[in-house]
Amino acid sequence: MHGNRETSRAPSPDGGAGRSEKAMRRTADTHAFEESDDLIVPQKQANKAGGTAAEPVEGSGSAKGNAQEDTASRTQSRHQVSLGLEGVRQVARRDKDVRFTALLHHVNPEQLQASYFQLRKQASPGVDGETWAAYGEDLETRIPDLHGRIHRGAYRPKPSKRQRIPKADGRERLLGIAAVEDKIVQHAVKTVLEAIYEADFMGFSYGFRPGRSQHRALDAVWVGMTKRKVNWVLDADIRGYFDTIDHGWMLKFLEHRIADRRIIRLIERWLEAGVVEDGIWSETEVGTPQGSVISPLLSNVYLHYVFDLWADQWRRKYANGDVVVVRYADDFVMGFQHEAEARRFHHELKGRFAKFGLALHPQKTRVIEFGRYAAERRSKRGQPKPETFDFLGFTHQCGVSSRGWFEIKRRSIAKRMRAKLHDLKEQLRRRMHMPLIDQAKWLRSVVQGWFQYHAVPGNGQSLDQFQTQVGRLWLRMLRRRSQKGRKWTWKRMTRLIRTWFPKVRILHPYPTQRLIVTT
Repeated sequence: MHGNRETSRAPSPDGGAGRSEKAMRRTADTHAFEESDDLIVPQKQANKAGGTAAEPVEGSGSAKGNAQEDTASRTQSRHQVSLGLEGVRQVARRDKDVRFTALLHHVNPEQLQASYFQLRKQASPGVDGETWAAYGEDLETRIPDLHGRIHRGAYRPKPSKRQRIPKADGRERLLGIAAVEDKIVQHAVKTVLEAIYEADFMGFSYGFRPGRSQHRALDAVWVGMTKRKVNWVLDADIRGYFDTIDHGWMLKFLEHRIADRRIIRLIERWLEAGVVEDGIWSETEVGTPQGSVISPLLSNVYLHYVFDLWADQWRRKYANGDVVVVRYADDFVMGFQHEAEARRFHHELKGRFAKFGLALHPQKTRVIEFGRYAAERRSKRGQPKPETFDFLGFTHQCGVSSRGWFEIKRRSIAKRMRAKLHDLKEQLRRRMHMPLIDQAKWLRSVVQGWFQYHAVPGNGQSLDQFQTQVGRLWLRMLRRRSQKGRKWTWKRMTRLIRTWFPKVRILHPYPTQRLIVTT
């Protein structure tokens, strides 16, 4: 990579020379960051906590460590692809203020082909109806043609196909399915941008990042709230986040790091491509389609500037006690030592979000008493047990270990489990007349998939309940499909479950064990 060609310093709006480095940083967007100088204050350390408690849970230290993980596509072209971006990664790590002026040449035929093979082969087609397999029939011709159109400026994305997915609470999730060609270009651009932003993102940001799974975010919550002084929790939910992202602010945030106008134009075209539902095209003035390849990265960039940097600055400047932050995409949880600080942050966060077109869900955002002494304090006041909060599929409760120590108990969210069982009931009805062995194989994969995510320490009772309910649904279906259904007793079904279903066992280690190993 040629430093003089690919990078530049953020320009001063008045063109004046001799401005200080802090002033140049501030001019990137004075409206977005009123107090950007405070962003370079050293991280506040945890009280009476060792390195395993503070840095792995939050702070920028763990983000830098994560940047060393493989971020390139695992394809035959991986070596060539990753080598071309290594220089970008090094510059991004070394200089947080540099702006990259030439990035599009990294979107080369090898990168486009690698991106094609990274897409889901069975994904639903976009508005053009073209599948992954159909596009690949003439891949050797189409990739060079696509590459040429991108670099000539002749590439135009197609609108996304709107698909509505019912949610557990009765609402609908609006997905936008892009065409295969658009997915390829988005994936290639995302790979290039990740080389830059993985050096910028905060350590407490976990959603849709290489090597940062949902279970790592859950580990961070567990460790942070048991090892730090947390007495209050802000359980927050952003209302319709993906549908309310402001395009103008998004492009401004990207321009803090990206000075290549060709990359910015590509992203702008994806944002403004619109959606098609029932054959009718609609303009998209705000939001980014959920389900598109580039949306997760763009959503992280948006919240990085709107929430992450501001929250980190807030806790350094205003918090006197411990503050724990864990964010996974648009879902985040914060722990506070002092109630006054938790409520002040909640109040100021509303104003911060309103400035950038976002809003907290009033019914799903609350400050609750939670932590090591919550049960004891509430009991003295004659109040019931501490409230719980939901995060990434689990209900978190204040509990006590077998040795009498405080720990957070995690249970599968009951509402999510009921929704899953209801959906399973409908699918079983459609498979009623399949051979018994085919039903058994399919149900085994369903139960195993549930266990793979939910088999965390302390959740064995929920796992056993889920397996039992699946068995009852299967028994009910077998009894209905023929007149000889009465021969199916629960005793016989129990033998069938024992034969085909996976054993109920914990598959994930304790959060402290995994966090120490991975960091």
